[in-house]
Amino acid sequence: MPRAGHPPNGTHPPLRGGKTVTHAALKKYATLKNLTFVFALIQVVWLVWFFYTGLGGAQELVARVMSIALILQLLFMYEQDYLYKWLPSPANHALVALYAGICVYSFIYFSFEYERIAIYSQGSYTQQDFIVGLLMFLLVMELSRLAHPVLFWTNVVLVVYTLWGYLSPIDFFWHPGTSFYRVVTSSTVEFSTGIYGLYGQIALTLIAAFLLLAGVASGFDAQRAMINVVRLIAGRSRQLIPQTAVVGSSAIGMISGSGSANAAVVGTITIPLMIRYGVPATFAAAVETSASMGGLIMPPMMGVGAFLMSEFLGVPYWDVVIRGFALAFVYYVSVGVAVYLLCVRLLPRDAIERPQVPLYDKLKTAVFFSSVLYLIYLMGFVGKGELLAALYTASFMLGLLVAVFLYFKYMLKDAALANETLFGNIRRAIETHAEMTSYLTLLLATLGIMIGLFTVTGFINRMGAMLLDLGAWNIVAMIFMAWIFGWLAGAGLPPTATYIIGAVVIVRPMQELGINPWIAHFFVFLMSVWGELSPPTSLTAAVCARIANASFLKTMYEALKICAPITLMTFAIFTRSNMVVNPGWMQIVDTLLVLVSTCGITFAMFGRFHDNPSVDLPLRSLMALVSFVVMFHPDTKVSATVAVAVVVALVLGIWRHRIVAPPKAAAPAEVAATSPEGLAPLIAEATRDIG
Repeated sequence: MPRAGHPPNGTHPPLRGGKTVTHAALKKYATLKNLTFVFALIQVVWLVWFFYTGLGGAQELVARVMSIALILQLLFMYEQDYLYKWLPSPANHALVALYAGICVYSFIYFSFEYERIAIYSQGSYTQQDFIVGLLMFLLVMELSRLAHPVLFWTNVVLVVYTLWGYLSPIDFFWHPGTSFYRVVTSSTVEFSTGIYGLYGQIALTLIAAFLLLAGVASGFDAQRAMINVVRLIAGRSRQLIPQTAVVGSSAIGMISGSGSANAAVVGTITIPLMIRYGVPATFAAAVETSASMGGLIMPPMMGVGAFLMSEFLGVPYWDVVIRGFALAFVYYVSVGVAVYLLCVRLLPRDAIERPQVPLYDKLKTAVFFSSVLYLIYLMGFVGKGELLAALYTASFMLGLLVAVFLYFKYMLKDAALANETLFGNIRRAIETHAEMTSYLTLLLATLGIMIGLFTVTGFINRMGAMLLDLGAWNIVAMIFMAWIFGWLAGAGLPPTATYIIGAVVIVRPMQELGINPWIAHFFVFLMSVWGELSPPTSLTAAVCARIANASFLKTMYEALKICAPITLMTFAIFTRSNMVVNPGWMQIVDTLLVLVSTCGITFAMFGRFHDNPSVDLPLRSLMALVSFVVMFHPDTKVSATVAVAVVVALVLGIWRHRIVAPPKAAAPAEVAATSPEGLAPLIAEATRDIG
C-alpha cells in the first residue's frame, strides 16, 4: 500500500517534451530503494576490499564504514514504514535527511581526523571531536530506540546510573559518578569502547565476511531450494514430515547463525507442510522453533557469540567452530529423536505422496553444501584466515550459482526463471548482505555503549567479585547463580547481548576459580542460546507461532520441552569437558556420552515402554536416572559402562514405542490461517537477525 502522497506504481503524467521525459526518468530511478542499493553496493565493495587486503585495520575500517552501515539501517527501516507515524510525511523526510546528514558529516570528519583522534589526541579531544561524538551517540541511541527498545532503555538507565551512581543508597551499586562528557567520549571518539569499539569492529569484519555466504545464497534463493530438496528425506512417510524442519533448519543454520532467521526462512515452508499432513499447529510451531534454535550453535556460522568468543580467547575462529560441531551434533540428533517420538504418538504410519523437486533446486542445493565444505576445507585444512576463507567461499558459491542460473535460463529456457534476471539476483544478494550487516552493526554498536558504561562504572568488577565470593564457598552455587543471572538477562535481551554481558561478568571469576576458559565461555554461550527461548520473550517462537496461527506461550512451552538438550549441555560441559576443551578422540568420546544421555532423557520425557502407566512411568524414570549418571558422573569409565546399558534400553524403548504409542487413525489436516499483516513485520525483523 503506497504511503500518503505517494502515487501508486505505474501512474505517471503524460510525457511531452524532453523536460518531462527527463523528469519522469528521474522519478523512476531516483527512488528510496535505488538509493539504498547504491549505499549497499558501496558498503559491500568497501568490505570486500578490506577482507582481501586488510588495509588500515579493523578500527580504521569501523571509523569510516560505521556511518555507511547506519545510513543503510536508516534507509531499510524507512522502506518498511515512516520512522514516526505520528508525524506528517514532510517531517519524516526531513528527519531521515537529518540523520543521514549526521552520518555523512561523521564520515567526512573521521576520514580527515581519524589519525589525530586515534593516535595523537590520547584523551585530549577538541570541541569538534565532542560534537561529532555526541551526534553519533544520540543517533545510535535513537536508532536503537526504534529497532531495539529494550536495549535502548537499558542504556538510558545505565547513562543515568553512570552520571549519578553516587546517589545510590546500596553499597554494591555505589560509585563516584562521572561527567556526561566522559559518557560521550567513552562511547564514541575513544574508539577502544562504545560504538567504534571491539563489537562494532567484529560486526564489520568477521561477521560481515561470513554474511557474504548468506547474502549470495539468498540472492539466488538457494535456501528455499534446499528446503524443497530436504523434503525428499521424508519420502512417503507421514511421520517423517516434521524431520524436514529439523534437517532444513540445521542446513540453513550453517550460514544464518540465527534462530529467528531460520524460523523465517524454513518455517514459512515447513510449518504449513506439517499442518497439511495432520500435525497440530502448536506442535508444528514448536518443532520449527526447536529446530531453528540450533542455528545459533550450528557451524560454520554459529551465532555472533562464537565470533566474539574467538576474539575474547584470542584464538582463530576455526578453534571455536571445531568445538561447535560437537554441540550441534548432540543438539540436532537429540531434537530429531524427540520429534520422531512425538510424531509416532501423533501421526499414523500411512504412506503419502512423494514430492517432486526440480533439477534446478537440486543443483542449487549441491552448490550450497559444496560451498560449506569448501569453507571448512579452507579454514580447517589449508589454514586460511577467516576473512579470506569467507571471501573465497562466497566467490566460489557466487560463481557456481551464476553458472547454473545462466545454463537453466538461456540454455534450457526454464520457465521457472522467466521472470528472473542475473542483475536482479545479484542485487538481491547485495541488499540482503547490507541489511543483515547494518542491522547487526547497529545492535553491536548499541551493546558497545552498554558494555562501555558497565566498564566506566566499575559494575563488572563488583559483580565479578560477588561471584568469586560465592564460588569460594561453593562452585556449584556460583554456576547456578551465574545461570540464573544469564536467564534473567536472556529473558529480555537477544542472545548476542546476553553472551557479551555474561562473558564480561561471569567468565573472569570462573577462570580465577580454576575453570578452563573454553568451558567458561561455552557455558555462557549455551546459556545465551537458551535465553533466546526462555520466557517471556522469544523472537524465534513468536515467528513460528505466528506462521502456524498458534498460541505463542503454548508454542514456547512445547519448544522448551523439545529443546531440553540445550539446557542439559550447558551443565554437561563441566563433567564431559573434553567436548569443548580438547578436540580429537577424547572429544568424540565425551560427545557420544553426552549424546547417549540426552537421547535417554529425551526418551524418558517423550517415549513409551508400555501402554500401562504403572509399568511405563517407573521404567522411564529409571531411564532418566541412568542417563543423568552417563552425563554427570565424574569417572568416564563408569559413564561409558552405564552408556552401553542406556543404548540398549533406548533401542528397545524405540521398538516398544513404535508398537504402543501410535494413534489409531490419521489426524485431520489443519489449515494454517496466517495473517500477512501481522506476520510481515516479524518476518522482516527475523530475516535480518543473526544470533
